[in-house]
Amino acid sequence: MAPRFSLAGLLRLRHLQQDQAAASLGAAHALLRENSERHTRVRAALRDTASDPTSVAALSAIAAARASTLGMVQELGALGRVHESAVADAQETYEEARSRSIGLEKLEAKHDALVVHEELREEQAVIDEIASTSWHRKEGES
Repeated sequence: MAPRFSLAGLLRLRHLQQDQAAASLGAAHALLRENSERHTRVRAALRDTASDPTSVAALSAIAAARASTLGMVQELGALGRVHESAVADAQETYEEARSRSIGLEKLEAKHDALVVHEELREEQAVIDEIASTSWHRKEGES
């Protein structure tokens, strides 16, 4: 039976941490994308607002609506920067988790290669023993 990779449990833990970091990164990207889409819709609404006032009251209402919408655009821009920062942090966390996994994955690959090499060596020893026994048997018969 082949020896088990002694750090397999730690490698599983590192993969779980990497998966969690990837999920957090995906969620951060989704929030950023959602905010960007909302920002685009609000800017389009601001651009498409009718600006033909029929009275002073209508002009005042249009100005208030534009000011409110402009404030919303600015808030969405600030929120977008917060989301961009969150994405950068999540990306960094993911890359750290990935780098911790990579070292263990390389050790596991080396371990697996050594196990395969040892199994092949043992198999070759058995084949050599069978061939040697067969040769000696034939020599003894002659």
